[in-house]
Amino acid sequence: MMFNKKKRWHCLPGQPLTELDKKVMYWESKGKEVPTRQLIKTPEQIEGIRRSGVVNTGCLDEVARQIHVGMNTQEIDDICMQYCKEHHAIPACLNYEGYPKSVCTSINEVVCHGIPKKEDVLQEGDIVNVDMTTILDGYYADASRMFIVGGKTTPEKEQLVRVAKECLEIGMEAAQPYSFVGDIGHAIEKHAKKYGYGIVRDLCGHGVGLDFHEEPDVTHYGRKGTGMLLVPGMVFTIEPMVNMGTWRVFIDADDPFGWEVITEDEKPSAQWEHTLVMTEHGVEVLTY
Repeated sequence: MMFNKKKRWHCLPGQPLTELDKKVMYWESKGKEVPTRQLIKTPEQIEGIRRSGVVNTGCLDEVARQIHVGMNTQEIDDICMQYCKEHHAIPACLNYEGYPKSVCTSINEVVCHGIPKKEDVLQEGDIVNVDMTTILDGYYADASRMFIVGGKTTPEKEQLVRVAKECLEIGMEAAQPYSFVGDIGHAIEKHAKKYGYGIVRDLCGHGVGLDFHEEPDVTHYGRKGTGMLLVPGMVFTIEPMVNMGTWRVFIDADDPFGWEVITEDEKPSAQWEHTLVMTEHGVEVLTY
């Protein structure tokens, strides 16, 4: 089926066709969704995103060093804000479409966009996702990690956290040059279903680097050969949200900001995320 009759890939005027041009134009002629040239980052832009990724990783490392039973999630926000200040970076979440904090802290059944607050005190056995996006010199990097508070939880939660990380890794393996976004989602969903888990459909990964959210939408479910063509130079996140039960979610009615997403059956959820650049040989992680 034709994706869009309007041509998206435009060759540089007066320049001979490159191998990249030929490959993208081939798939576009087959009716596939292809990126615009603007989504292909230059080497200089990739290095800028990589530098932002170093700060992002350092921030999450600092959270890992300090997180403990009895701390509240506002303290996590304070750690991230202070780390950004010390490294001349900006937390992208702060004031983004009304979001009031610098980081997202999502505990147990909160899937994502959990708002840090003093009332949310971490208990032993909680699982918490800390999702950080940094801006350094205008470049964005986005990553999240799961933490098991106190280092030990139930076998069921421990398995969920592990499988969610495996889903990210499997999605990264499926992301090959000139494959499709749907290949990523197909691989992730197939692995999650082995455990009876649901993959959230209402939220997805995304292009990133020069802005917080760019094309393409990177869904974590789907069919092979669908979605946008993945081309070397594209930068995007993979961030599967894996629910212990149903994939369905709702927005917490008690959240005055309208951000916190919760599993419909209120069973736990887990998520891991990296910012990745597509190369000629597969993806390279920019947020290790």
